[in-house]
Amino acid sequence: MPNSKVQEFQEAFAAIREEMKKSIVGYESIIDDVLTCFFAGGNCLLESAPGLGKTLIARTLSEVLELDHKRIQFTPDLMPSDIIGTTIVSETEDGKRYFDFQRGPIFTNILLADEITRSTPKTQSALLEAMQERMVSVGGTSYKLDHPYFVIATMSQEEESEGTYHLPEAQLDRFFFKLNLPKPDLDALQTIGQRTTGGHKTELQKALTGDKAAELITTVREVEVPEASERHAVNIVMGTHPESEEGSSTAKRFVRYGSSPRGVQALVLGGKVRALLDGKFVVEPQHIDQVAIQALNHRLLLNFEGQAEGVSSQEIIGEVLQEIRAA
Repeated sequence: MPNSKVQEFQEAFAAIREEMKKSIVGYESIIDDVLTCFFAGGNCLLESAPGLGKTLIARTLSEVLELDHKRIQFTPDLMPSDIIGTTIVSETEDGKRYFDFQRGPIFTNILLADEITRSTPKTQSALLEAMQERMVSVGGTSYKLDHPYFVIATMSQEEESEGTYHLPEAQLDRFFFKLNLPKPDLDALQTIGQRTTGGHKTELQKALTGDKAAELITTVREVEVPEASERHAVNIVMGTHPESEEGSSTAKRFVRYGSSPRGVQALVLGGKVRALLDGKFVVEPQHIDQVAIQALNHRLLLNFEGQAEGVSSQEIIGEVLQEIRAA
């Protein structure tokens, strides 16, 4: 049975990837990371300079899956009720009044939170319960969200953007992956120009139904994780803690706070997806290493020296992996 599940997962993943590549140029690894996040049941944050295709990636994923999708354009005047919904007074035909909850765009399968840092922290926090608990509470009543549920948020690099509100660490931690989009190279730029300035329109085919997507997400959870692989994930997270005996030398010097326990969850679940793509139903340490930077780069808080030296979280995670391999 596991062999058939592995093959089914690989075929579905490849079909979605090929459809997305019709619209997205030069970001093959980013596509794989976004799909890894989706099938692991997490939420994804895309960061880059403006105009590099963050919204296109999210919209394309919505188009190739037979799932309901909505988009919220975050702006400074956006209110929490604009996202969650609001309770209004309605009237029946015989004149009786009652309270009716009008659902907001958060009730969907795939939610594109575009430029999430453009709104105030009060509005940003409206997503917290939905992202973590997969439910929304309004007026003492809780409403469950559909399954699967996937939030893919975009944000511009803060040092290159004005008029933004910093995402609190607690909210950043709720994103499964944070992916940084590099600037396209010469060939990619030329291809983008050819595809977007002509009269041809790319037609995307539906690659996966909602029921099948939910089934494959369940398959990911069933992948086995040996104790050695679990310990490997824990060692990576502990390696980011400066106060820990297991903390790496780089972390002890440049990190103020290391990864939270959600980092272990992201490493293990991301490793399960990579194991399936590798044709295996058992997670190996190498599968966890493949998602370490994506899962942890937003979960490290640098100290003053780290910020002054311009050290990146990616560099620190890379040093942690090297020290673990050398041990």
